[in-house]
Parts: sequence; C-alpha cells; structure tokens
Amino acid sequence: MQLPRAPRAVVFDMDGLLFDTEALYQEAILSAARAAGHEMPPSVLQRLLGSPWLASRAMLIEHYGEAFDLDALWAAWMRNFETLITDRHYMKPGVTELLDTLDGFGIPAAIATSSSQATVRRHLAAHGVSDRFRHVVGHGDYARGKPAPDPFLLAADRLQVSPADCIALEDSHNGVRSAAAAGMMTIMVPDLLPATDDIAALCVGVADNLHQVAMVVRGSVGAGSSAAAAARQDRRRKYR
Repeated sequence: MQLPRAPRAVVFDMDGLLFDTEALYQEAILSAARAAGHEMPPSVLQRLLGSPWLASRAMLIEHYGEAFDLDALWAAWMRNFETLITDRHYMKPGVTELLDTLDGFGIPAAIATSSSQATVRRHLAAHGVSDRFRHVVGHGDYARGKPAPDPFLLAADRLQVSPADCIALEDSHNGVRSAAAAGMMTIMVPDLLPATDDIAALCVGVADNLHQVAMVVRGSVGAGSSAAAAARQDRRRKYR
C-alpha cells in the first residue's frame, strides 16, 4: 500500500478500530435479544455496525415493530456490555506501535467517533492512552453522523490540517464512506465486516491490522520528511 502523500495527521475511528468494542457490543445485544425471546438475524446486526443509537433505534423498530420494548433491550444490552468490558483487555493489536510511530514523526492524532465523549474517555483511560490523542470528536459535536463527512471534517479542523493531508482509519463501511466524503486518505482496517469492492474503491488501501498501518506511515513519511525534521527539532529544543 502506498499513500499519495505523506500524512500530516491521522484521524482514528474508535469502536472496532482502536478497541474491540464492536464484537463486544454484538455479543451483548445478541444475549439481550435472546433473553427477551427474540432472535436477531445477521442482516440486522450488520446494519447496526458503525451506526449511532438514533439510527440503530430506527433499524430495530423497523425490524421488530413499534410495540417492541426498545428501552428494555437497550438497558439489557448496556448491562451485558458493562459486564464484558469489566473483565477483558480489549484494545486492538498494533495501537501502541502506531501511536509511537506517529509520535516519533511528530504527527498528531485525533478520534472521530459516533460514541459519546464520556464513552471515549472511559475506554482511553481504561487502557492508559488518554494522552495520546490531541482531540476527540464524538456524538453531539457535529450535525450529521457517519456516513456524512462531518465527524472527520471537524477533526481535521480542530487539528488545523487539511483533510486531504489526513489519514483516516476506519473499520466500518459507514465510517469509510464518511472519511472518503471528507476527502481524507482512507485506510480500512476491517473488523466484523470485510471490505467490499465498492468500499475498497473509496480507500487508498485496506490493511490487515494496525501494525501494517504503522509500516505504511513509516514508509510514507520517511526519515527526511518535514514532519520528521520538525519532530527532531522539537526534541532538540526540549533537551537544551
């Protein structure tokens, strides 16, 4: 995989990309639905991936009907999820390597997610990476959620970097659509859903994991880049 230009910033999705939360959310809602006496087909699960709660709510009402007690399902879903994350380490492989790579080149990182600020902060704190991201753009910070470009455009604006100079990292189809619509160099790192031909066409590449993304960044930036030179200069000033 080769990037069209060296990145000046990287914007991460969170669920399914930084943390294995999509799989845990899926496990939690399947358990909640079964406990309520309902089966949830794979087609419904797939539509929920990468969608904010309001969109998910509409999908569930469409599938189960207006009389379905969504509030009870939501409460059981969240209880199950809380139990799962309490006992598990769920940060994705390669996160630390990639963040270290970005720090080494002086490339800032941000998060653009459909989750709330409180949820993001909780997951970051649980894995000791709260200080690794310069900005967090979460639910409520933008007018339109993914697949609209708003979350990624706001992240680029806060980073003060042109979207075209940002890498966007996404695991979901809606996330890829959002990042590509924002004009970012989009890399999909599939989680529960593979990259279809249409989705892959929106990306500069599809990576197996974040270790591979770190390699791509190192190869694209290189030791002689302006970002690397700026990082070295900052380090020299720090130790004078």
